[in-house]
Amino acid sequence: MTRRSIPALDRITDAFFALDTDFRFTYLNARAESLLKRSRAELIGRVMWDEFPETVETQFPDGFHRAMDEQVPVSFEVYHTRLETWFEAKAYPSETGLSVYMRDVTERKRQETSLAQHAAVVEAISDGVVTLDRNREIVSVNGAMKRILGADREDLVGEHVEILPELAAIDDDDAVEIGRAITDIDIGTAETRRLEAPFTAADGTERMGEFRFVPIEDDAATVACVLRDVTDQHEYERVAASLHQVTRWLLDSDDPEEICAIAVHSGSDLLDLPISGVWLLEEEHGYLEPVAGTAGAHDEFGGLPRFYPGEGLVWEAFEAGDVERFDDLASREELYNPETPIRSEIIAPIGTHGVLMTGALEPNRFDETDVELISTLVENTRAALDRADRERVLRERTAELERRTERLEGVADILSNDLKRQLETVAEALEDGEDRRSSSSRTQSDDATDDWQFPLAEDSVETTLDRAERLVDDVKEFARNASSVRTRSRIHLESAIEEALDGSRLDDDAVIVERPATLRADADRFVHLLETAFDDVASRSRSRSDVTVWIDVIGVENADRSRGFFMRDDAAEVHPGTHDRLLDPSTDDETAIEGLGLALVKAIAEAHDWTLSIERGSEGGTRIEIRDVMTLEVPEPESRPESTVD
Repeated sequence: MTRRSIPALDRITDAFFALDTDFRFTYLNARAESLLKRSRAELIGRVMWDEFPETVETQFPDGFHRAMDEQVPVSFEVYHTRLETWFEAKAYPSETGLSVYMRDVTERKRQETSLAQHAAVVEAISDGVVTLDRNREIVSVNGAMKRILGADREDLVGEHVEILPELAAIDDDDAVEIGRAITDIDIGTAETRRLEAPFTAADGTERMGEFRFVPIEDDAATVACVLRDVTDQHEYERVAASLHQVTRWLLDSDDPEEICAIAVHSGSDLLDLPISGVWLLEEEHGYLEPVAGTAGAHDEFGGLPRFYPGEGLVWEAFEAGDVERFDDLASREELYNPETPIRSEIIAPIGTHGVLMTGALEPNRFDETDVELISTLVENTRAALDRADRERVLRERTAELERRTERLEGVADILSNDLKRQLETVAEALEDGEDRRSSSSRTQSDDATDDWQFPLAEDSVETTLDRAERLVDDVKEFARNASSVRTRSRIHLESAIEEALDGSRLDDDAVIVERPATLRADADRFVHLLETAFDDVASRSRSRSDVTVWIDVIGVENADRSRGFFMRDDAAEVHPGTHDRLLDPSTDDETAIEGLGLALVKAIAEAHDWTLSIERGSEGGTRIEIRDVMTLEVPEPESRPESTVD
C-alpha cells in the first residue's frame, strides 16, 4: 500500500476499532476515542463487554460472535438514544480478531426516506445517487454520480441500468448481484440491500464502492441506488488488520534485534516508510545504538549513526517520551547533521528501550495518519521488547538457580567426602587404641593400664580439628550467592596479601609481590580468595618452607588484554588426571582434593565479575590468572600501606 492510499484521519469521520479473539481492544482511532469517550490508553487490552456492559443487551454480542465463529463479515444498525444517532456497525473477522467500523448513518437514513421529496439535498451529497423506474430505466442522476462515471446527465437518463456497470467496468458477477438487489427492492422482498464491489472511476483509478438500494415513493421512480466510495476505508482497515499480524510476529520473537527488524520492515512495507531505522539504548555506555534499518536508509546514508546523550532531535524526543513530527528540518537548528538530505522526520520513542525514526527527502511528507499508525507500531514493538526482557530475565534466573543447585550439590559431596575422611581417621585411631589397651591388660598390671593415652598426638588432633573448621568456613563462603558482594572499596594488593598470609598455612616469606597495585573489591571476600589460594598451594607442597608464590599484575602495559593479576607457585603438581578438575573438586574417588580449594577461589572471583583461569606453570607448579579486574591500577612508588582498605 502506498502512502497516498492511506486516508488522513482528519478526513475520516467514522470510528474504527479492533478487537482480538477475546474481544479485547487492540486499536482505536481518534474518532472511536471521541465516540466511546474513553482514551486509547484506558481501553487497549480491556474486554469490550466489561468496559461497556450496556452493549450486552444490543446486537453487538450476537453479531460479533457470529462474525468470529463463522468467519464472515457482519453488519447491523443500532440507535444511540442519548446521542439521538443511528450507527451502522460492520465487523470484519480475521484469525487474530475483528476489525469494527462504526459509521454514523443518521443522515443517510433521512436521505433514504425522503430522497424523492428532497432532490436538492440528494444533489448536494457526495455519494452518487441514481433513481430507477419499474422498467429499470434511469430516472434521475445526481452530480456526484456524473463525476464518478464521467458521463453527462443527458447520456444517462432514460438508459437501462445496465449502462452503469459498463461505464464503471464492474465485474459481471458483481453486476448480476446488483441486478438481484434491485429486484429484491422492487418486488418488496427486502427493505434495503447493500453490497460492495470494485469499480473504475472516470479518471481510470481502481476504487471500492458500496452500493445501497432502497425503495422510494415517487410518481416515476421506485428504487434509489446510492454509491459511496469506500476505498480509503478499505485501505485503512487493511492496514489495521495487517498490524494485527505484525503484532503476532513481534510477540513470537524473543530477540530484540529481530523484533526491531520486524518493526522497521513492517513500517516500510505497510506504511510506505522507506527511510527508517530503530535505535536501542545501550545501557552500559548510555548511547543509542542502531540495530535495524531499511535498505533505503542504508542506501541513503551508507549506515546509521550512533547517538550520544544530547545529540540532535532524537535525544530530545527520547527523553520527552512523545512522538515528534518535524515537517521541515531546514528550519531546525539543533540537528545532529546540518548537511542531512532528510527534510521531514518522525521520531517515535519505544518506551525506555530506544526510538524508531523515519524520514523523507521532501518537506511536509508526513501527516497525522502517519503519526497515528507509527504510534501503534512502536507501542506494539515496546510490548514485544518488554516481553523479550522478561523472558531474558527468566532465563537468567533459571540458569542462576541451576548453577546454585549444582554448587550446593558440590558442597554436599565435599562435606560427605572430607568429613567422612576425618571421622574415619578418628575411628581408626580409637580402634587401634582399643587393641593396644586390650593387649596391655594381658601383660601389665591395672596401674600400668591406667597410663594409656589417646593414640592421636595433640598436634594431630589440633590439625584434624583445624582442617574441619576450615572446611566449614569454605562451605559457608562457597554456598553464598555468587552474584552478591558487599560494598566494594579500594584495596592495596600487598596489604590484602599480608592479611591472607596471617590466616593461611603458608609462611609469611613464601609470597613475593613483584609490583604493588590497588583495586576495588569486597575486602573480606578478596582476602578469603587469597587465603584459600595460599592454602591450596600449601596442600600441594612438601613443607611450608619449601614453596614460593610469585604475584604480579597483568594487562597494565598492554591495552589489548584485560587487566588483572596472576599467582604462580613452584609447589608439587596435583595428582595425575586431576589438574583439569581443580575447579570442580566434588568427587568421591581416590583423586579427591581436600576441601573446596580453587573452586572457592573461582566462586569469589565470579562474584566480582572477574574471570579465572588455571594452567601448569612453565617451570612446574601452577599458574592462576584472574582477569577483567577493570579497577586495577599500578600506583607510583610509595611507602608500603599499613591497612588493606582505604
